[in-house]
Amino acid sequence: MADEGPPPSVAFAAPVGDVDLAELDPAVRPIGPDSKSVAQKALTELTERLAGLQSRLLAQGRSGNPRRVLLILQGMDTCGKDGVIKHVLGGLNPVGVRVASFQKPTREEMAHHFLWRIKRQVPVPGIVGAFNRSHYEDVLVPRVHEQITAAAWSKRYEEINTFERRLGDNGVTLIKCFLHISPEVQEKRLLARLDDPEKIWKYDPDDVTERTRWDSYQSAYNDALSTCRSPDAQWSIIPSDHKWYRNWAVAALLTERLQSLDPRYPPPPSDLQHERERIVATRAQIRSTAADQPGS
Repeated sequence: MADEGPPPSVAFAAPVGDVDLAELDPAVRPIGPDSKSVAQKALTELTERLAGLQSRLLAQGRSGNPRRVLLILQGMDTCGKDGVIKHVLGGLNPVGVRVASFQKPTREEMAHHFLWRIKRQVPVPGIVGAFNRSHYEDVLVPRVHEQITAAAWSKRYEEINTFERRLGDNGVTLIKCFLHISPEVQEKRLLARLDDPEKIWKYDPDDVTERTRWDSYQSAYNDALSTCRSPDAQWSIIPSDHKWYRNWAVAALLTERLQSLDPRYPPPPSDLQHERERIVATRAQIRSTAADQPGS
């Protein structure tokens, strides 16, 4: 394994100033495991820690604490958003997880403000939420397809910053991850889908059409990563050419952020003995009810 180095929040932080994805190698692994086997073992250990942290966060939420976590996953097609959700969140208690996926807006969604459908999916207190794509899609795609003006998409960035600031004010911890892959790796993954009967259903010819706009999407992402960030809504750029490293990196980042929240189980009720007595007292009531049933 490579040297431990800085924590994930530092190792994967987007560069200060204007971001240029072309200068960041999606195959470089700054910290953590240096092989697939080591990464899988480390991921198993992280999942156990995450499960414990999630349990405490969920208990806090049920007791009235407003804190919750929202993991935002963005990236080019085949970057691994589904894989992260499966491998990083799959080992958690599903009661405490909420996943939302955002595709092309429906007619109903188009009739509302672009953040309308997003706000409806924000996790409630105690929940770890994940957005498979997010509100950034409503800037990136229209911009690349020249469906809105520069003034319009710039205004949307401002609205996103305001929205994310309000999320933070309401107890939402944002973890924004850009899953960075190279065009060469995307090509291999698209071809692999055609060759695998179990994955061909994921192949969409439109993905190839969007691939021809690679440079335009990279430019749009550069602006999004540079413009939409604040101390409480920073971007992490996850090297994602290696799936095993990507999964470990997101899990490590999520674990770090949850640990920083220090979720704790709420204290037991002050009338604990009274509640014990109530439970025991129901024993006789149940027996009495059973005895009164016909045929008993």
